[in-house]
Amino acid sequence: MVAAAARGAGGARGNRLYETYRLVYGPVMTSPAHIAMFSVAAHGHVNPSLEVIRELVARGHRVTYAIPPAFAEKVAATGAEPKPWNSTLPGPDADPEAWGTTLLDNVEPFLDDAIQALPQLVDAYEGDEPDLVLHDIASYPARVLGHRWNVPVVSLSPCMVAWEGYEQEVAEPMWEEPKRTERGRAYYARFHAWLEENGITLHPDHFAGRPDRSLVLIPRALQPNADRVDPTTYTFVGACQGDRSQEGEWKRPEGAGKVVLVSLGSSFTKQPAFYRECVKAFGDLPGWHVVLQIGRHVDPAELGDVPESVEVRSWVPQLAVLQQADLFVTHAGAGGSQEGLATATPMIAVPQAVDQFGNADMLQGLGVARHLPAEEATAEALRTAALVLVDDPEVARRLSEIRERMAGEGGTRQAADLIEAELEAARA
Repeated sequence: MVAAAARGAGGARGNRLYETYRLVYGPVMTSPAHIAMFSVAAHGHVNPSLEVIRELVARGHRVTYAIPPAFAEKVAATGAEPKPWNSTLPGPDADPEAWGTTLLDNVEPFLDDAIQALPQLVDAYEGDEPDLVLHDIASYPARVLGHRWNVPVVSLSPCMVAWEGYEQEVAEPMWEEPKRTERGRAYYARFHAWLEENGITLHPDHFAGRPDRSLVLIPRALQPNADRVDPTTYTFVGACQGDRSQEGEWKRPEGAGKVVLVSLGSSFTKQPAFYRECVKAFGDLPGWHVVLQIGRHVDPAELGDVPESVEVRSWVPQLAVLQQADLFVTHAGAGGSQEGLATATPMIAVPQAVDQFGNADMLQGLGVARHLPAEEATAEALRTAALVLVDDPEVARRLSEIRERMAGEGGTRQAADLIEAELEAARA
């Protein structure tokens, strides 16, 4: 009951009460439970959850993970049991152009996928209902199933969350034009109908963007308007990183004075012109070594003549490189941004889509990065920003402070503790 009361306090106060409980009574002896995790087949949505899942399995819980087959092997490596289902979304290595260019192009596939996925997931869990549902923010069926099973539902957010006033300041202006179109009205009508069919009366915007309980898997430093985020709903646990040695090793070349990693993540990598600008910017800087990750959709031949100081790869073990790098040129995805902060690496942020623009602004506001819009990311601008960042002691000082604050957010163990507290509260 004490643990349940600690959870009920929510946010920072709830965390303090929960830690007091642990100090007085010892760790919560949560009996093994069946925890079901739901996500979509995208690296940026699956990867942030994996260490939390591994920790829950290590604590003796049975964890099932509903995921399309492309990620089944990665999920199984955590000790969780994959529950495969077939998705209609573009795969993790799909051409970025498959996602379209407009807001409705981006959101319609998730609703379509949720509607066709729900019957599959109902069948997969028939007679095997969990005690608690965890889900990535893009997994709409998870919240529906939690409602159907009447079990606690906890969102794991791999990116920023809504603050008080978010709808008025961001969502409503963004949706004003699409909602006036026939296509936009049809999207909302379909979303409403699907929710109502499943006994949920929430507005689609509230359903998708306002969870009852959420653990935020990014550092508080990356959250816009963090002081206006509801602490009774959202708890920032920070980056949940673990041993990544299975991804491979990377060794800094002998004699490299500076190392710069260029990576646009896993989805928005079809940018040969940008990569050519990076080669021009850093390829002939004396003593500099460039690790250039170009993804699967660019042929190295498209880069032209590349000097020996530029190492071109389709994929790299990013964290291993960042631990030895002096500069990170990034698209400012949530995962890459926090890895740059965790390794205290100065960044040049060149956002490509979705939340990356906001992340780039946050990084620049923290004084640890320069935000270069893609159309302004010329060789000259990249080089100028790089030479300022890597030798600025104030940037290094701020990165060091942020890394220290991140270490105190709790990460994987804190996330698992709070999930167990949810189980205890439900059983009380």
